[in-house]
Amino acid sequence: MLGITLAILLQVSAVGDQPAQYDDAFKTAMETGKPMLVLVGTDWCPACVTMKQSIMPRLKRAGRLSGVVYTEVDADAQPRIAQRIMSGGGYPQLALYRKTKDGWRRQILIGVQSESTIQTIVERAVAAQKEDAGKLEVLPVSQ
Repeated sequence: MLGITLAILLQVSAVGDQPAQYDDAFKTAMETGKPMLVLVGTDWCPACVTMKQSIMPRLKRAGRLSGVVYTEVDADAQPRIAQRIMSGGGYPQLALYRKTKDGWRRQILIGVQSESTIQTIVERAVAAQKEDAGKLEVLPVSQ
């Protein structure tokens, strides 16, 4: 009985560590206005596996991704979404979207990235998002 309970708890905790599905992440980013960070890769790409299994989980555990909505897209399983996100060829690609008054801005990083590089772009995007939110024009309600 204890073994079954432990197995269930491990499955639940593993699911909690998984990145949001793209559609859910997109919806959350639209609703909250948070920047969205998307890792596009494949299972056969060693650099992608490094990003998915090492670098991104470490950043997440350290709370470095708390200011963004994070998701992953498998380019083989979701080719249409991957093509819309990617900038040319090469894996992995890390796309950071930030909402502005003129629409969504995208920044792309191609290849394996260091934790410090990812942390820097995330911090800059979060700070810019907060700055832009403070500048939103409030229109008076007409009578």
